[in-house]
Amino acid sequence: MRLTCILLTVLVTCSTTANAADNSASNRARQKAVDFLRMMQNRDGSWTRSNLVGVTGLVTRALIRSGVSLDDSTVAGGLKNLLSHQQADGGFYAKDSLHRNYETCITVNALAEANTDGRYDDQIHTAELFLRDLQWDKGEGIETTDSAWGGGGYGRHQRPDLSNTQYLVEALKAAGVSNDDPAMQRVLVFVSRTQNLETPANDTEFAEKINDGGFYYTPAAGGDSKAGVTENGGLRSYGSMTYAGLKSMIYAGLEPDDMRVKAATEWISKHYTLRENPGMGQQGLFYYYLTFSRTMDALGTEEFVDATGARHDWKTELTKRLVSLQQPNGSWQNPADRWFEGDPNLVTAYCLIALSYCD
Repeated sequence: MRLTCILLTVLVTCSTTANAADNSASNRARQKAVDFLRMMQNRDGSWTRSNLVGVTGLVTRALIRSGVSLDDSTVAGGLKNLLSHQQADGGFYAKDSLHRNYETCITVNALAEANTDGRYDDQIHTAELFLRDLQWDKGEGIETTDSAWGGGGYGRHQRPDLSNTQYLVEALKAAGVSNDDPAMQRVLVFVSRTQNLETPANDTEFAEKINDGGFYYTPAAGGDSKAGVTENGGLRSYGSMTYAGLKSMIYAGLEPDDMRVKAATEWISKHYTLRENPGMGQQGLFYYYLTFSRTMDALGTEEFVDATGARHDWKTELTKRLVSLQQPNGSWQNPADRWFEGDPNLVTAYCLIALSYCD
């Protein structure tokens, strides 16, 4: 009995020491990243370029979620810059921007983080109305049977995609929109059609061609998957979009026993990894980490069990992975420079937000 107690004491002590070391490493990594972003801020309060509203929004949100005060000059400058981009229609975007949905959604999330006293209620509300108008529905001259229905996208109203749509769901949620709201339910229609799964909610030509429960980029305008196409014309599922799709379904109110949620969770269990973006290798890796963290948080589990039965303390695993990839100057950057992941400001914001979900 005494020996057992001694062994248990040793194990608990070792575990506590290891956790303290992990927390210390995480805190150092965050502080280095915050210091890097302070140094990289432009005089007008933006990051990278003033017309890249999305980058400034992500960095500002990352700093707030990392514990930097709203009164801090760096955060205050970022918020001021974002507010300067609100247009007459309520959206937040740079002049002539092709990213109005993306930029507005990210800004809404940043303002929501800073809205502790309701100071940004009006700006968030007008942006919400703008996003509702931008969402693909009858205003675009389409019917519910169209595969574009309910989504959000880039361009001057080009076809919607799941990446933009996941930001749309997050922004609506941050604005206080309930999951039974018509806008959220329209989103759910689009997201369900982006899943490789035969269900009553998916009437696209792609539904049964792969049928693995994962998600791809878009079913609209003929369909597109950044992971490629199978011999039978199926659009391959890949990691970042599968996490984005699952998170969006949860935010839109689907329960764990819904077949779409179960199938997506099963796909993740079969492809669980932090070494790459499944199906894309190193491309979009840090966007994957960001989406991974938010989705795991939405699932509400501290431990995730993969298809082999292995148990993963995903917060600890993600923290260690990110710390190992941090540059000496405090930034993160992807050598596989696709989707702007060569920009250390953007990627460092991704990582800080991901780390904030590991607390």
